[in-house]
Amino acid sequence: HVQTEMKQECKCHGMSGSCTVKTCWMRLPSFRSVGDSLKDRFDGASRVMLSKAELETPAQRNEAAPHRVPRKDRYRSQLRPHNPDHKSPGVKDLVYLESSPGFCEKNPRLGIPGTHGRACNDTSIGVDGCDLMCCGRGYKTNTMFVVERCNCTFHWCCEVKCKLCRTEKVVHTCL
Repeated sequence: HVQTEMKQECKCHGMSGSCTVKTCWMRLPSFRSVGDSLKDRFDGASRVMLSKAELETPAQRNEAAPHRVPRKDRYRSQLRPHNPDHKSPGVKDLVYLESSPGFCEKNPRLGIPGTHGRACNDTSIGVDGCDLMCCGRGYKTNTMFVVERCNCTFHWCCEVKCKLCRTEKVVHTCL
């Protein structure tokens, strides 16, 4: 993906801005643009399965050995959408064969701690939001008082003095 997003950049050299010599190079895309593009593809990834006919070897099908398939076309015909109503994946689509395990419930064998007891944000619609993180089980809200350092000031030289403030915090925890 990084390679396909590379752009050519050139610079001219010469007297008075003339372009008697031109130097060109390939420039990498920004890390952010690569990450954003891959995240978009990840969000649109589709589940696929391998078609049974292509899983069999030529000997099992009583055929001669197939001709060499170009690398870019080697796996395209083997992938079929898991849901027959969906379109076949394109060359740039991200695909997966198996669904991810559930992360809501604890599974020590897979190292999944589950989300019971996790702190969540009740106003967020993202992955840290209570609706998503708590997997529809709901959450409890506790109000607690905490003592924290506050109103800190720097005194010359090399000393920071703070007051202790008692504040009320609302904590949401997955059931």
